[in-house]
Parts: sequence; C-alpha cells; structure tokens
Amino acid sequence: MANRTAPYPSYNYLVDLKGSRDPEKPLGGFSDLAGLKTELHISEYRDGNDVANYVRKYSGMHTTADVTLKRGVVDTSDLWAWITDARTNGSSAQRDVTITLRDEANNPVQVFKLYNVTPKGYTGPTLSGKGAGDIAIEELVLAPETIEISQAG
Repeated sequence: MANRTAPYPSYNYLVDLKGSRDPEKPLGGFSDLAGLKTELHISEYRDGNDVANYVRKYSGMHTTADVTLKRGVVDTSDLWAWITDARTNGSSAQRDVTITLRDEANNPVQVFKLYNVTPKGYTGPTLSGKGAGDIAIEELVLAPETIEISQAG
C-alpha cells in the first residue's frame, strides 16, 4: 500500500486494552475514540549578547493527552474491574493499550501504542424514561504516559 493516496477511513479500528479477558471474546466495540495527541514542551532562550534578534527554541519534556473511549453499555464489568484495580493498587494496575487503524479490507495499517495507561475516569450512561430509543453510552478516559505511532506489519 505504499502507493496509496486516499486517506484511511476513521471508522475501522481495534482497541486492545490488554486485560485478563479471553482474546477470542471481544470486550465490546468502541464507537468513538478521541485524544491521540502528544506535545513537546518548547523552551525559549536568547543570550543577551546574541547577534541574532530572535530566541532559540529547545525541545524538552513531552506530554501525552488523555484518550477518551465511548461505547454502548454491554454485559461486562471489565472496565469497572480495571478502574477498581487502579483505585486499590495504583500504578501496578497500569496497562499498555494498542489501537490499530485498519483499511477497508480490515488490514492493519497504523498502530498507536499507549504505554503505562491508567484508567482516569468513567462516565456512566445518561438514562431517560422517555423511550426515545437512545443507546446507553459509557465513557472511559485513559491517561497514558507516552504514545508511539508506527506502521502496521
């Protein structure tokens, strides 16, 4: 696929939370994934006797943004079990999470690896007795320490 010029679709991806579940039994598909972002802290510096009339910019530490996953509520407690583990055991509950973007033929094309991820937050569904037919959506916020992006394969 080195000659591909069309962007890949954003709807075809897999999320592997690396839990204790059986890999043959999916945890439940996520309908939305947002926040794949990293930033470098830039420090500005200029010597007082520097002839150039501008500041020099030096890269320093980097940060990785929180990643938000949303899905319809399914009959599993895996997400809550991970949050409970993080609440009681701290950093030993961290996991590496892999997000794989796939092409239209379901071939992996790009991999986002999130390292030392802690579940930061959970938002339960909005429930309403109106009978509008809305899906009960839950949200999980992940706090990774760093991110690595690579081509699949």
